[in-house]
Amino acid sequence: MGDEGNPQTPRRTTRASLSNTPNPKSSTGKLKSCNLLPLTIHDLAYGDESISFNDLISSLPGRRAQIIELLHLLGPLDSPMFPVFVYGGASTGKTSSILQTFKHLKRPFIYCSCITCYNPRILFESVLNQLLLHRRNESNHYSSAKRCERPSDFVNLLQEALHNVVDSLKGNVEKSSSKKSVGRARGKMVYLVFDNLELAREWDKSSNILPFLFKLYDILKMPEVGLIFLSNDSPDTYYSDTGYVEPVPVYFPDYTEDELRQILMKNQKNPKLYSSFLGVVLRPFCRVTRRVDELLTAFSSLYQIYCEPLDDLGIVPNEDMKRKLFSHLQPHIGPSLNETFKVESRLSSEASANTNKWKGIAKKVGVSESSNEIDFHMSACAKYLLICAFLASRNPATLDASMFDSTGGSNNKKRKRSSEKSKEKKEIAEQELLLKGPGTFPLERLFAIFQCIVSVSECLPDEEAQGDGGLEGESWTNGLLSDVLLELSSLCNANFISKGGSCPLEGANRYRSMVSEAMALKVAKSLKFPLAKYLYRGG
Repeated sequence: MGDEGNPQTPRRTTRASLSNTPNPKSSTGKLKSCNLLPLTIHDLAYGDESISFNDLISSLPGRRAQIIELLHLLGPLDSPMFPVFVYGGASTGKTSSILQTFKHLKRPFIYCSCITCYNPRILFESVLNQLLLHRRNESNHYSSAKRCERPSDFVNLLQEALHNVVDSLKGNVEKSSSKKSVGRARGKMVYLVFDNLELAREWDKSSNILPFLFKLYDILKMPEVGLIFLSNDSPDTYYSDTGYVEPVPVYFPDYTEDELRQILMKNQKNPKLYSSFLGVVLRPFCRVTRRVDELLTAFSSLYQIYCEPLDDLGIVPNEDMKRKLFSHLQPHIGPSLNETFKVESRLSSEASANTNKWKGIAKKVGVSESSNEIDFHMSACAKYLLICAFLASRNPATLDASMFDSTGGSNNKKRKRSSEKSKEKKEIAEQELLLKGPGTFPLERLFAIFQCIVSVSECLPDEEAQGDGGLEGESWTNGLLSDVLLELSSLCNANFISKGGSCPLEGANRYRSMVSEAMALKVAKSLKFPLAKYLYRGG
């Protein structure tokens, strides 16, 4: 749960027991004790005791309005609800707010994150394991209660499991109606919470999984079941059709500087000392990021440096001491900003392993990797992809054959001219297409243009390629396709390229370049790539 606003939020015991794989090397006595405590319907509730509304608000600074809105959408006990779509940037308290709200309401729910459940089968089985109160352990060889891979099978198993849970909750309400029991699940409803939904786009067949999850409300048709989706992306980025009820959106904005101060000040041993530290570092770091997890990571080492001149960490610093501590810390703030918040893709660790390969491409095609003309770092592969996407959005698809040939260059040979009338019609059509602005293009066309530009590197002799630190005889279509996909995902995340929904006719995702011509020329200049030679001007 990367977007927890409160870093001290405890983990839900049932989720830990159901989702985490136990260590086979742990003691036998510990495993036996776990087997002696089977899960019950009350384990679907979060925590042993509920928290008051005031404790709920105080535990999540800056989220009062969002919590009140969530409580309003969840409604009174056992009231049906429409699906809810909670969205906002990473580390804005979405997950913590949901968990703490259910701890306050003491209602049973199922939680699944697309981080740990990284494919449809694991997601389906995680939901069923929690509903069937199944704990994976050594006695069952860490297997799931039901094996489920297809959405159709999941619907059948889910309906059966939900009916059993709802019946158990109804019986629990009747038994506990005469007395108030602490730690018991309240109500007859069960809620399904799907977190980090944006990661499901990267799954295979994700074009079917996301609409399927959104259609669960219409498929199940159970008023005792509520659906809650959490995502870092807004609802507009998801492909929507009229086949399902659109969820009610709840937006979580970024924290303000004062709200971040309240969050970071919680559970500090010396609040006055840490407050003086935040007065030095919080404002400059807030200009770069407002993510709580990143700030906690950066401030952990800086606070140790800040306290180095002190012999007693329980001291209350005066003004002279604050100036002394500031002078000691100041040289470390700038390097920490540069080191912690580099512009990198989410999958930069995998992409950086192939940096030398793309340096070989740049050298063999005679271009430079210098990025002095642009204000941020970008790999050579990402620059080529950005240029290819720009050309695919600006040039009509009918001109690809005349613009590029099999060796990656522009075809300068004169083609046989057709009649003047047909040529005039073609130019008019191409100019009209150009006036519509950047167009969309399929992934296959982007890869075709990309291959034409970089394939010239494969025509060089093997000795020259090895001398330049090249691809060692490995074709990009075989060895580097994964790198291209990683870089394309990074460009989409950075909004250089937008990824739209699947086309109803073609059934494939379409992309669009979001960069201006000036930006594309800067990138091309850094590679010494003749962009103007390939750009259609309509003349």
